[in-house]
Amino acid sequence: MNAAYYEGPKIMRVGACEYVPPGPGEVRLQVAYCGICGTDVHIFHGLMDRRVHAPQVIGHEASCEVAELGAGVEGVAVGDRVVVRPLQPGQPAPVDHGFTHIAENLKFIGIDTPGALQSFWTVPAHTLHRLPDAVSLEHGALVEPLAVACHDVRLSGLKPGEHVVVIGGGPIGLLIAMVARQKGGHVLVSEVNPQRLALAREFNLATVNPQEEDLLEAVGRFTDAAYADIVFEVSGTEAGVAAMTQLPRIRGRIVMVAIHSQPRPVDLFRFFWRELQLSGARTYEPEDFEEAIRLAAGGSLPLDRLITQISPLEEIQSVFESIDRSPTGMKHLVQCTRR
Repeated sequence: MNAAYYEGPKIMRVGACEYVPPGPGEVRLQVAYCGICGTDVHIFHGLMDRRVHAPQVIGHEASCEVAELGAGVEGVAVGDRVVVRPLQPGQPAPVDHGFTHIAENLKFIGIDTPGALQSFWTVPAHTLHRLPDAVSLEHGALVEPLAVACHDVRLSGLKPGEHVVVIGGGPIGLLIAMVARQKGGHVLVSEVNPQRLALAREFNLATVNPQEEDLLEAVGRFTDAAYADIVFEVSGTEAGVAAMTQLPRIRGRIVMVAIHSQPRPVDLFRFFWRELQLSGARTYEPEDFEEAIRLAAGGSLPLDRLITQISPLEEIQSVFESIDRSPTGMKHLVQCTRR
């Protein structure tokens, strides 16, 4: 029973997994797989040391089996296959207005508290969503990022037949594109990396490389000069922010998905001139996890092609180093217990 501990910038250590008995309302999980996301990479680089206090187990994109129940837990049984919605609301604050998924005192499990890169993981029972038999544990580790995409698309108000531009073809960008297409959108993915463009085309998504052709002209052709109903900014780049205001139609919608740690210049005149709307999208809500599980169980999404590599927990240092060497991969999974 091992765990992967973040020890400081670019240092992960494999050590003993601490036994944490489940208290009232908690469950102890045997972790099957944990995905590595961009936030984990930021932690690995030492960019989130304000929140992550070494040595700490990180990770939050997990598929698990229930191993032990704390007092008062209902609705799940030992042996159930589950995923974790890694949000722990704290003391309510007036500013929250009931939105516990982005509340003032929210703790993100795996960042603010110990995470899933360990053999056994104790979490609040309210975070669990059961996996149907149709979803493998490997695919279950993709439910959390898929729930992000479901939340983003839901916030956009997408209607069937609308034109969607996704700026950024990384894991979340491609998941947003696929969910938007499932909802009836006509989707164009803007990406500069050739491997990610090729993968998007393999998924039968329309693509454009803005370094090789004019993005505005490409969107014009794609929409018969009507331009985008919805633009998702997922690239996290200054160029993406500059482009997002140029592409929407009159009263078009922009959804800010990427994390921009620094202020960016934004063309506010375009918001005035075309009466645009801008929404932020931070985490997810329970219905987004349930929607993600339904999509994963439906078998229509090419989830296998999003898995770049599966590695044992004991190789966690080399996993992060591999991501640093080749950041254009999709989803790296860590096998936390041998099966």
